[in-house]
Amino acid sequence: MPRQSAAVYRRRRIVALIGLVLFVAFVGLSAWLLVTRPWAAETDASPVPTSTGTPTPSVTPTEGTESPSPDPTAEETPGVVACEAKDIVVTAVTDADTYAAGVLPNLSISLTNNGATDCTIDVGSTTQVFTVSSGADVWWRSTDCQENPSSMIATLAAGATVASKVPVVWDRTRSSVETCAQENRPRAPGGGSSYHVAVEIGGFAGAATKQILLY
Repeated sequence: MPRQSAAVYRRRRIVALIGLVLFVAFVGLSAWLLVTRPWAAETDASPVPTSTGTPTPSVTPTEGTESPSPDPTAEETPGVVACEAKDIVVTAVTDADTYAAGVLPNLSISLTNNGATDCTIDVGSTTQVFTVSSGADVWWRSTDCQENPSSMIATLAAGATVASKVPVVWDRTRSSVETCAQENRPRAPGGGSSYHVAVEIGGFAGAATKQILLY
């Protein structure tokens, strides 16, 4: 077999070297594309919101915007007028006539409309007054230490009689606005002592008092 010349060997080595360089370049390019994935921003990545620097305006009422109207009260109901003293009967009510030692009297109010038509009256705690007296001596008044009184306009039907649902409790002590926080206020004597309960509501006072006995 004839020997090939040195020039042939050189050409073959050059071709092999060029092929090796091209192969290395191809592998490098493939690796770069796999790592960087320049198309991912369009195909895989989700859009990320950016801040524009402009704050979102808050919604505030503007001039001319109408606010929802409150529900009408009995006071605003057409055809219903305020109650008159000649039609209203107020009565003091107690849960017992006599009370054993240590038992506290529960005081309530009965309200009757003797008029021919319905009428409105404020039955809230602002207008309720319970007074407990022994003779001319006023022992206790519900408004002396009252907290957070409120108004409540109600319609009293013609001929109807209603009574307060939640009684006011007398703790059998003497009250005054100066002693509300005191725990050692004078206690009302028992032993069969007589006391009278007077009531007032909506500006109307009871015509008579209710007698109770404390033991």
